[in-house]
Amino acid sequence: MFQKKMRRIALFVALLTTSTLTIKAQDNRMFNHLDLGVTLGTTGIGIDAAMPVCDIVKLRTGFEVMPRFNHDMHFDVQSFDDKGIVTDASFKQMSDLLYGMTGFKVDETVIMQGKPTMWNFKLLVDIYPLKNNKHWRVTAGFHWGPSKIAEAVNAIEDSPSLFAVGMYNHLYDVAYKDWVLDIPTPIIDTETTGAVYLDPVMEQKLLDFGRMGIPVGKYARDYTDAKGVTHQKGDPYYMEPDENSMVRAKARANSFKPYLGVGYEGRLIKGNDSYHVGFDAGLMFWGGTPSIITHEGVNLSKDVEDIHGKVGSYVDLVKGFKVFPVLNLRITRRIF
Repeated sequence: MFQKKMRRIALFVALLTTSTLTIKAQDNRMFNHLDLGVTLGTTGIGIDAAMPVCDIVKLRTGFEVMPRFNHDMHFDVQSFDDKGIVTDASFKQMSDLLYGMTGFKVDETVIMQGKPTMWNFKLLVDIYPLKNNKHWRVTAGFHWGPSKIAEAVNAIEDSPSLFAVGMYNHLYDVAYKDWVLDIPTPIIDTETTGAVYLDPVMEQKLLDFGRMGIPVGKYARDYTDAKGVTHQKGDPYYMEPDENSMVRAKARANSFKPYLGVGYEGRLIKGNDSYHVGFDAGLMFWGGTPSIITHEGVNLSKDVEDIHGKVGSYVDLVKGFKVFPVLNLRITRRIF
């Protein structure tokens, strides 16, 4: 449904432009000058070019990119059993057990670095509706770019710690299958080494201590994860590193984003028509609430609630923006 509405808006803009070109084809003001501009605002840093179609309509096209910057978000590593219930084991007990078995240490805190990745091409139609005032305009059009608008990835220095967490959970899985499911599972089984099994004492310690994971929040609905495990609404969601010892999340919106807004433009220097300054204020419609998908396929926008700390604040902020507010400053130079 949303995609159909977006196509209708794009078609309307195209028809409006085509109609204006047809009606004003003989107008000597058509494409009689070119303005190059730079923009700075909520959509990032950009450049654009604008040409008049007639006395009251301009076409504007350009490119915008959000500057890259990192924002650190901290997560704690915690122990839990196969039902997601926090165990009595302390982090130090689990860390010491892993270090004694493998020589790897686990940090109690994991840092994820969030950063924007949004960039867009834009095609806009500026309409100046006031006959005796050519400063104010109404703008319609669209932005188009990759669906990924932001991402969060663990800090590089936390990779060894996440590797250790993944290794610990692998040992726990082996112990779980061997003792609870009564399926003897070797840690290693190759032609050169043969089958190597965990020591029973170590297996029992692993089962007592539980798994390691990053507590994120609670499931907002019944959810079946990528491993086929079904979680009930209200069960805690623990994020675990992937096979590459990483934790990641990506925020996504629609690639095609219609835009509606207003703007103002005037001379930058009194008595000089070569330079102008103005602003744009409006809304970029990106198709409802953006999705924030972890590497495990969990959508933090829909599948999880009561998210902890700063991450919860950012998720709530993203969920609150069904549209993206645009407020840009624009400075232009008349080329001809």
